[in-house]
Amino acid sequence: MPVPDFLYGTAWKEDRTQALTELALRTGFRGIDTANQRRHYFEAGVGQALAAAYRAGVVTRAELLLQTKFTYQGGQDHRLPYDPTADLSTQVAQSMARSLEHLGTEYVDSYVLHGPSSGRDWTDDDAEVWTAMVKERAAGRTRVLGVSNVSRRHLEQMAKTGAEAPAFVQNRCFARAGWDRDVRAFCRERGIVYQGFSLLTANPEVLRHPLVGRIAAGAGVMPTQVVFRFALSVGMLPLTGTSSAEHMRQDLASRDLSLSADEVRAIESLSG
Repeated sequence: MPVPDFLYGTAWKEDRTQALTELALRTGFRGIDTANQRRHYFEAGVGQALAAAYRAGVVTRAELLLQTKFTYQGGQDHRLPYDPTADLSTQVAQSMARSLEHLGTEYVDSYVLHGPSSGRDWTDDDAEVWTAMVKERAAGRTRVLGVSNVSRRHLEQMAKTGAEAPAFVQNRCFARAGWDRDVRAFCRERGIVYQGFSLLTANPEVLRHPLVGRIAAGAGVMPTQVVFRFALSVGMLPLTGTSSAEHMRQDLASRDLSLSADEVRAIESLSG
């Protein structure tokens, strides 16, 4: 399974989902992140973009990392992808079946729990959902599993249950929280790939910081590119959801930027 340098996030794009996802693929993104959560995502629009890209020879299915998510009812609106009266294991199976239909594929590369049922603890409901997700992987409908919107406490409690470890953890990444230092450390210790989202929108103070401005000016790039290069340098798999073709190109071009070890440490220290 290819793991790209970037993920393209498809949330909050509604009727522009197909066009923007197809543009991202044509620009060079090879990782697509979505969810079977109609409240914030239009998963079927992602599938339409994939079909168009396959037909045009832009990309093949084998070249992509395709990631979607199971979302609890509390995170959904009225457009549920499963029977709300069914048990959680059945809801996972129904949500996955709908995702595969939406995306026009027999499998996804990564299936993510879109957040635990509790903001504090890993619960029995989470354990039931995770067991059902493991069954989806065993059946070949996903290559790997992940969790999102978790704390280190969640991950430690999950590990203590003896549950299969996630391959991915995806979190909103705030500089003021040490760029999610505790969760990243947990992931690093266990070989889990950390996916960081909202790297720009969660950190406007970093984009405005004189240090980042100086690095960007010296390299002839944008401050946003410095932040993405920093994320790559500390081992993150960054997610961007830009709707701008120019920003898509800039984001991918940040891979070619070089930061010194001192610059990486300095940016990390901006967390305070």
